[in-house]
Amino acid sequence: MSLLSAFDALSPLSGGLDLLLILLSMLTSGFTAAFGAGGGVLMIMALAQVMPAAALIPVHGMVQLGSNVGRTAMTWRHVDRATLLAFLPGVVLGALAAAWLLIRLPAGVLELCIAAFVLFTLWGPGLSGRILGGFGILVVGAVTTLLSSLVGASGPMVAAFIKQRQEGRLAKVATFAACMVAQHLTKAFVFGAAGFVFHEWLGLILAMVGAGFLGTWLGLRLLRRLSDRRFDDLFRLVLTLLSLRLAWLGITRLWGG
Repeated sequence: MSLLSAFDALSPLSGGLDLLLILLSMLTSGFTAAFGAGGGVLMIMALAQVMPAAALIPVHGMVQLGSNVGRTAMTWRHVDRATLLAFLPGVVLGALAAAWLLIRLPAGVLELCIAAFVLFTLWGPGLSGRILGGFGILVVGAVTTLLSSLVGASGPMVAAFIKQRQEGRLAKVATFAACMVAQHLTKAFVFGAAGFVFHEWLGLILAMVGAGFLGTWLGLRLLRRLSDRRFDDLFRLVLTLLSLRLAWLGITRLWGG
C-alpha cells in the first residue's frame, strides 16, 4: 500500500488532496499564530477549490475549532477573560439565529459587509468606547457567529474588533483564539442539527487539527520574536489584504448573481 493510499480513508477526497490539506492546515495555523489572523480565510479559500459546498463550512469550522483550541491552550494566560465572557452570550444568540435563519442576503452582500467593517476599523477614526464596551462585544459576538455559519469568513471582523481592545501581540492572538473557539464550537451543533454527516470527514478533520497544533507551536515561536510595533504593522497588513480579497469576492458574486 502506497503512502497516498493510506490517506484515502480519511475523507471522500483523494489521498493526495487529503495530504495537501493536512500540510495546509499546519501552514495556516502557523500563519495565524504568528500574524494574528488570516489562516482561517486562507484555509476556506483552499477548501472551496476541492470540497463539496455542503461540507465546506462545517469541515472548515471543525478544523478551525481544533486549531484555535491549541492556540488558546498555548496562550491561555494572555487571554482577556472580560472580553471573552462578554463575547460568549453573543455567540449563543448568533448560533440560534443561524440555526433558524431561512432568508439569506444575496450572494456577495455578506462578504462586502465584513470587508467594509474591517477596513473601517483598521483605517477609520476608530470605534467609540461604547461600541468597545460589554454590550458592543455581545453584539459583535452575535453578528460574527451568524456570519461565520453562513459564509465561514468572519475571522477578520473579530480580529479587527479585538485589535481595538487589546494591547500587546500575545493578548491579541490569545483573546482572538479564545473567541473563535466559542464561535466555531457552535457550528458542530448548527450543522449537526441540519443533518450534516461529520463522520465521513472525521479522519481528515483530526489529521488537520493535529497538523494545526504543530503549526501553532511554530507560529508562536515566530510571534515571540516580533516586536509589538512590527506585529501591529503585519497584523494590519494581513487584515487589509484579506478584506480587499473579501470585497472583490463579494463584488464578483453580486455581479455574477
